[in-house]
Amino acid sequence: NHLMSHISFDYSAAETFVTSQEISNIEPQATAAAKLLESRQGPGNDFLGWLDLPTKYDRTEFKRIKKAAKKIQKQSEVLVVIGIGGSYLGSKAVIEFCQHSFYNNLPKKKRNSPQIYFAGTNISGTYLTQLMEVIGDRDFSVNVISKSGTTTEPAIAFRIFKQKLEEKYGKSGAKDRIYATTDKS
Repeated sequence: NHLMSHISFDYSAAETFVTSQEISNIEPQATAAAKLLESRQGPGNDFLGWLDLPTKYDRTEFKRIKKAAKKIQKQSEVLVVIGIGGSYLGSKAVIEFCQHSFYNNLPKKKRNSPQIYFAGTNISGTYLTQLMEVIGDRDFSVNVISKSGTTTEPAIAFRIFKQKLEEKYGKSGAKDRIYATTDKS
């Protein structure tokens, strides 16, 4: 079973500036890289779960994620994603790939879901204050993404937004608007 066997490479649109000889020259490297991925023997091989995602994934977890997404869309006008490094860059990349480049600026009817803002990438009090200003009195939820939960910048941002949620919705209501993304342990 070759994971990469169904992948083809069409460079016809680049033929005016990439020659077939250049493609032939890199083909052995591309083939070797594909074989290394398939064998799962290369450096970083413990981060290759994405190879199986189209067919092997935790369907129960996926249902929980979809249910949480619907709940956030229903109850919030704003979603604050808190994280740093890969913890926020992954979600940012997916959102930018799947959405309009100026998603937050679209009218609510065109978005059909909350505006999304990011926090926890720095310790700027000004940034957090201005983000709170942007949220204003609107309903919001928080998704804190952290493997350890101890990184300073997201920890500070989370405490501030948790306090704001508790002031606005009470402790019980705040719990209903906080989503944590982390690993199983």
